[in-house]
Amino acid sequence: MKLNTKLVMIMLTMLVIAMLILFVLNQFSQNDLVQEIQESSTVVSKAIQLSVEDLTSETDVENSRLTEYLQQAKNKGVNEINIINNEGEIINSSDPAQVGKKREIKKLEKGLKASRKGTGSGSSLKPYDLVVPVIVGDEQLGYVQVNLLLDNIRDIQHANFVRRLVATSMVFLVGMFLTIYLARRYTYPIHRLATGVKYVSAGDLSVTFNVQTGDEIGELAENLNEMVEKLKEKEFLEKRLYEAEHLSKVGQLASGIAHEIRNPLNYISLAIDHLKGEFLPTAPDKASEFKSIADNIKEEVRKANYMVLNFMNYGRPLKLRLQQITYPELVDKAMPIMRDRLQEQRIEVVREIPDDLPPMQVDPELMRNCLCNFITNGAQAMPDGGTITLGANVDEEAGMIRLTFADQGVGIDPQDIDKVFQPYFTTKEAGIGLGLAITERIVKEHGGTLSVESRKGEGTTFTVNLPLVRTA
Repeated sequence: MKLNTKLVMIMLTMLVIAMLILFVLNQFSQNDLVQEIQESSTVVSKAIQLSVEDLTSETDVENSRLTEYLQQAKNKGVNEINIINNEGEIINSSDPAQVGKKREIKKLEKGLKASRKGTGSGSSLKPYDLVVPVIVGDEQLGYVQVNLLLDNIRDIQHANFVRRLVATSMVFLVGMFLTIYLARRYTYPIHRLATGVKYVSAGDLSVTFNVQTGDEIGELAENLNEMVEKLKEKEFLEKRLYEAEHLSKVGQLASGIAHEIRNPLNYISLAIDHLKGEFLPTAPDKASEFKSIADNIKEEVRKANYMVLNFMNYGRPLKLRLQQITYPELVDKAMPIMRDRLQEQRIEVVREIPDDLPPMQVDPELMRNCLCNFITNGAQAMPDGGTITLGANVDEEAGMIRLTFADQGVGIDPQDIDKVFQPYFTTKEAGIGLGLAITERIVKEHGGTLSVESRKGEGTTFTVNLPLVRTA
């Protein structure tokens, strides 16, 4: 429901409630007023009846009867009852002090008129005189004068006014509380949306705007979520474009490096081999020292050549030359390259490969590079030596061969887990951050997936899932 619709409905509801309450109170007030008038009329009629009986009686009538009746009629507004003869003399009265006094007949106005004398009782309303002529046959015997107070009617009207005032105040109080409630209910989500927009403008695209209502605020939240998704897509496309441009530059750089550096590196490697063959036999007393220096030079040349190959492989599209090969055969091809270095670092490679593991349909050379990267990373994570475990199993339900590479190294910081496969991200002083990026690319080109699990100080496990080859 829209916000303006809610506000209109609340205002109409309050108006209808106020009108109903005032209508009901007015009905109650009218009923009370009519009842009070009926009771007062009955009392006045009774007073007139007694007065007429006294006036038409041929015997002497005691005025105590009027006095007694007046005590009962006081609460209905009857203040005084006088019986006046045609000469204006009060011949009987509820107030014995009035008997014998004179009234000017001309000034006695028939009907209900305002009294010319005060009551002296402290009433807040002006008293009224009801003068009724008493006529028997064609003869007028006198008058009955009833002094009335309308305090009861005034009280009813005052009570009705108070009730209306209280009801109206309550309706407006409820409306005020509803307004405050709506203001708080709608200003809080607006403030929350504003805070989220502030985070988004600062570059945090992980913000999600909760859609809790179907009004304008809910629509605004949906639109903001769509905006954030489009910003994420734009950021992703910009990142991909940047990576593509970067890879293009890396490819150009790789071709230049391959041309300018690999030839000198090959010449240095061949020259070291030639020097070893020439000078080792002639200086047997220094053979071990000379061999150690030559091996160190070749190792540094190998590292430089490996870095150049990484640049070249990452900057060019991959071309897979798929062959069927077993996992143990692939490990046997990779291990000779790293055996000497692993022995120097006191690294032991343990194989936990089942004998019935089916062959894989992969590019042997590229997959061997992946194995070398995993083992090299594991060795670098264990500077004091340790064990690298190569595991393998078959997941028949998923149709995948699962390869695992677990080390006992220092582990990876939790904040770096999502970055290990990003190009040029590295925590090593001598690394360039392309090894795992290239490895992930090779695995994906084979239709597989690569994941990592690590705990700081406990080790790291890389898991490769490759499609299982179905043979007839």
